[in-house]
Amino acid sequence: MTGRQLDAMDQLWPVFGLTVPEPAGSPLDLADLFGRRAPVVLEIGSGMGDATAAMAADDPSRDYLAVEVHTPGIANLLDLVRRHGLGNVRIVEGDALELVRGLPVDALDAVHVFFPDPWPKTRHHKRRLIQPAHVALLRSRLTPGGTLHCATDWAEYAESMRRTLDDDPGLVNAHRGYAPRPAHRPVTKFERRARTASRDVFDLIYHRV
Repeated sequence: MTGRQLDAMDQLWPVFGLTVPEPAGSPLDLADLFGRRAPVVLEIGSGMGDATAAMAADDPSRDYLAVEVHTPGIANLLDLVRRHGLGNVRIVEGDALELVRGLPVDALDAVHVFFPDPWPKTRHHKRRLIQPAHVALLRSRLTPGGTLHCATDWAEYAESMRRTLDDDPGLVNAHRGYAPRPAHRPVTKFERRARTASRDVFDLIYHRV
């Protein structure tokens, strides 16, 4: 990590960061965590945090809960929080699914899953985030009408995501097939790499019925 990132981790983690709560603990109180009652967006796999910081800056009426396992990415997002004065971001270190299990039902306004690990080898597909049981868990934490937004640059994974999301009885596709690229989703480094490699990017936007 850079010196700036190390300093951000040291200074800001106690204020803006937390580890995934123990499974047997009480549900995470999001209003207490953010110090207000506002719609909450869960960012699963925030990476280096650039997209999360940009969306939070443009969307101050909602709170952004980012979950990541990569320590330099967490530190970089903390630095962005400091530089842009973002009071509506909190960062969780640990497993995203364990975090979601510790959230109350109907707690989230939106869940973003942008460019998750595609686990391209067939024998590794069981490790993918978007699979039926995980989608059911994510949907249960969405408020009615809430949004599950996924994006990937792997065509095969996009098709798998679409089938899985279409098959969930509590979700409805906001578009006929893939969604047009939404302006509110910042261009990430993964998307820039995909463009350089001439790969298409697929957005899938579903609402909880």
